[in-house]
Amino acid sequence: MIETACAIAFVAISAAMLLCLYRVLVGPDMPTRILALDTLTINAIGLVVLAGIYWGTELYFEVALLFAMVGFLTTVAYCKYILRGNVME
Repeated sequence: MIETACAIAFVAISAAMLLCLYRVLVGPDMPTRILALDTLTINAIGLVVLAGIYWGTELYFEVALLFAMVGFLTTVAYCKYILRGNVME
């Protein structure tokens, strides 16, 4: 039963990732692309957590935490670059 639910979730998250990738590549402006990239990171985190549930290992949850931290820092850096023109002060 859990295998079927994981398979359906894999397909749904993969479709969401493809739609986010399209928005990153074709987005009308830079803030939209940054938002799509952040959403793509969140979908990747969901995919990693789902893989951890499917294979029954805790290692993937630590990887998901690392993805979350790096994704947050990347989003903040992109936003600072748009607002100020540089990341470091």
